Parts: sequence; C-alpha cells; structure tokens
Amino acid sequence: MSVTTASNVDLSKPLAGRTAIVTGSGQNIGKAIALHFARAGANVVVNGHRNQAAIDKVAKEIEGLGVKALACLADVGNAEAVAAMVKKAQDKFGQVDIAVSNVSVRLRQPLHDITLEDWDATLKSNLSSAFYLARAVLPGMQKAKWGRIIHISAEDGFQGHVPFRAHSMVCKAGVHAFSKAICVEFAAEGITANTVSPGSIDTTRDWSQYPKNWLEMRLSQIPMKKIGRVDDIAMACVFLAGDSGSFISGQVIHVNGGQFMY
Repeated sequence: MSVTTASNVDLSKPLAGRTAIVTGSGQNIGKAIALHFARAGANVVVNGHRNQAAIDKVAKEIEGLGVKALACLADVGNAEAVAAMVKKAQDKFGQVDIAVSNVSVRLRQPLHDITLEDWDATLKSNLSSAFYLARAVLPGMQKAKWGRIIHISAEDGFQGHVPFRAHSMVCKAGVHAFSKAICVEFAAEGITANTVSPGSIDTTRDWSQYPKNWLEMRLSQIPMKKIGRVDDIAMACVFLAGDSGSFISGQVIHVNGGQFMY
C-alpha cells in the first residue's frame, strides 16, 4: 500500500483556488466563516436574505484580503433562489467547492403555540435550505471529484436542554442526519459532509427569545467558564474544508468549551 501526502498544500492558504458559499454570512457566525475562508485563500459567495448592505460590506472585507467575493441576496428557504445563487457563483468562479449551510431561525415557542405556518417556515429556513444547497452544488462536486459540505447545527440538536424550541431542535438534529446521508452516498466521489455544532457563542441576537439570566446560567455550566467566539466556529469550518478534513465525513465537531461531552 502506498502512502500519499498533501505535501503540495500551502499551509498558510489551505483553501487557495477554492470557492465557497456560506449562507447567512452577513453577520455573526456566518460572517466569521466567510472571512476565515477568505484568509485561507478561498473566493467566497456571501449570502443574506434581507440586508444587501450587510453582505456587500462583508464582500468588500473579503476582497480586501486579496480574494474574490460575490454578494448574493437570496432566501435559502426557497429552492429556486438557492439554485439561482449557485448558478451565479458558477458563472463567476467556475465551480463551488465548499458549501456551508448556516442560516437559522430560533423562535422560542411552547409547542402548543407553534402554528403550522411557524413549523413549515422554520423547517424551510433551517433544514430544507441545507437540502436545497446540497442538491444544487453536488453535481459540480461530483464532476470535480472534490467537495466539502458543512452544516452548522447547535446543541439543541443533541441535548434536550432548552425548552420551547421543538421546531428548531428537529432541524438542528436533522442537518446532522443529512450530513451522514451525504457521506454515505457521496464519500467515494471525494465529497465530505460534516456538521459543526456551536455551544454558547458571543453573537448579536434577539434576547427576547432566551430565558432570563441565560448567559449567567450557561457560564456556570461551561468548564472553561467563558463564552465562545464566532472565530472558534469559523476555524473548525476551515479545518473541515481543507485537505486537513479529507478523511473526515459524517461527523460532528462540538465547539462548546466542554459544556457537553460526547
């Protein structure tokens, strides 16, 4: 058996020559992932749903790092919009090598208050969006015999520790199940699919959707006694997206400061 190595990879730019789509990358975790990919050498498609100015700003930051960017406003809960975004990326860059599904709606609603419309809208945004993106990028990845698909989940999908989020919990568990399904079907074609599950991360958020004293409660549960950074999640994604993640598929990386151990 011969031994192969990735000796030709520039470790300072492990994603050089690659193109990535990061959904929900106008702020918070998605923005951090997009910027870290750019620093690693990738061209990046920046996506948002409503705020064109926000994604334009991120795209400008990315181009300031010496790579190319495309700001694309698209509702990732709409299959046609996702397909159109991927087509724009392919037209501009030739190929999409890395796809990160990051969009998430996290409403805090007791089960009996979740309407059918709430349920359907959450599944479209948080789970169906991952399917739409994978379906759009996989043919190109198959042709190239190389691809990386990454789903951003959450502890909601692995621990029943937060009440009043039935729809979100289902979606967060579902995206990891989807990673495993892609792995089983496409791994032999050089395509990996993995999940990154953030713990408590310092982000801009709607605090009305969280219990009172949530931050203090979380800090008391985390062995590291600190809240994580968006950069912590982004660097895990860079690891999975490069040759460093070439023999990892169907897995989940928990980035939670030791709060939950599996």
